[in-house]
Amino acid sequence: MPPTNHSMLSASSAARWMACPPSAKLNAKSEDTCSDFAREGTCAHELCEYKVRKMLGEDVKNPAENLDFYNSEMEECSENYVLYISEILAEVKKKCSDPITLVEQRLDFSKFVPEGFGTGDCVIVADDVLHIVDFKYGKGIEVSAEDNPQMKLYALGALELFDSLYDIKKVSMSIFQPRLNNISKFEIDKAALLDWAENTLKPIAELAAKGEGGFKAGEHCRFCKVKATCRKRAEYNLELAKYEFVVPDTLEPIEIAAILSKADELASWVNDVKEYALQQALSGVEYDGFKVVEGRSVRKYKDEKAVAETVAKAGFDPFEKNVLGITAMTKLLGKAKFEELLGGLITKPQGKPTLVPVSDKRAALNTAADDFKEDV
Repeated sequence: MPPTNHSMLSASSAARWMACPPSAKLNAKSEDTCSDFAREGTCAHELCEYKVRKMLGEDVKNPAENLDFYNSEMEECSENYVLYISEILAEVKKKCSDPITLVEQRLDFSKFVPEGFGTGDCVIVADDVLHIVDFKYGKGIEVSAEDNPQMKLYALGALELFDSLYDIKKVSMSIFQPRLNNISKFEIDKAALLDWAENTLKPIAELAAKGEGGFKAGEHCRFCKVKATCRKRAEYNLELAKYEFVVPDTLEPIEIAAILSKADELASWVNDVKEYALQQALSGVEYDGFKVVEGRSVRKYKDEKAVAETVAKAGFDPFEKNVLGITAMTKLLGKAKFEELLGGLITKPQGKPTLVPVSDKRAALNTAADDFKEDV
């Protein structure tokens, strides 16, 4: 079972405390809360651990019946994760006959981060290459392995275990995120990783451990426990207030770009503040001009089975009949049969145009300006 204890400067929170060092101590003082999403992720990790260990030939017990969250999607995701691990091992064994595979391994990187440790989902040591694989069950945010500080901290912890035993030259890092069909890979030479650890990571970690350094707002605030009350984040988002009374068509493109770059973060911050204020109000805090009321709700059946039986006895059909969705149909038929029977009946309409940062991986659409250039 995955360990549940965490260090103040954990690998999983590295993106936040490296960007905003003093946030580490603030978060350590804040009460831990565990959402259903987090518990669901823990269950998925337990299932993955069991299946990888079973694949490796260990005598392990299936935890499925004791998981708080378990369904066919989790079963399929964990199966695909094991398949991915087995593919890495098959490739590794072409050059290394006896690789070492560790599952849910505690990794200590306190050489560079005070009291720093984390848990690696899967670590594979194959002579001169170290493989780090991290399973992500979340589907809200696509996670990239590219220069990912969490993955690099896991790699440092694994090097601490094996570097004296193997002539490791490079580290291969993979993030497996099945619910978003995301497999992200990144490779780094050991020398470059150690240089980053000594000259970038270590100085920041020392500041973070002392609660020093400058506060900084940004995307990393998403998982901060004090994100709703952080003054730096408030200042960062309230910079947009200067545009409050400006008619959009009088703004210059450079001003609109500035707004767009912060729009999503601003919306997220406002929602965080509103949720925090609601919880505080429910606890007795009063906000001038506001009160807590019962929200709107919609009617729902107490017992759908009883409803269906009652309506059927009255001579009516209580069920809607719809064709299965593509995901459910693929599961019913299997991928090969689905392609054989329905491959020619599937279409993918063009998505609605969306304005995103240039860092987005999707190809840019042709615009009216592009068409004009082509005509010229």
